[in-house]
Amino acid sequence: MRDIPESDWKIFRTVRAAALDRYCARVLRECTAVIDDRSSSNHERYLELFRLLRERDDDLADAFNNPRRSAALIQLARIHALGVVTEAELARFSQETRELVTALVTGDFGG
Repeated sequence: MRDIPESDWKIFRTVRAAALDRYCARVLRECTAVIDDRSSSNHERYLELFRLLRERDDDLADAFNNPRRSAALIQLARIHALGVVTEAELARFSQETRELVTALVTGDFGG
């Protein structure tokens, strides 16, 4: 995998921050839904919340931790797959970067 172009790297840093905030907001809403589910016991809700946070933390780590230019394309694809980057944000990237991200998400490498 090649490094993301410098101009796209600058965009990535901004988009990443916004997407991270959206992702965390979504996870907090999920946590609230688990906590507010009175059909389960307190212990069941605790266990569900713990499981949910472990899963979401793994996703967060894969998509957002340790941003480097050399890993930006893969991270952008992961962020896109999580559904927390907007089409308008994606449109800011170069066509080449958008095509590579789409190929990474879909697994379609034109071969």
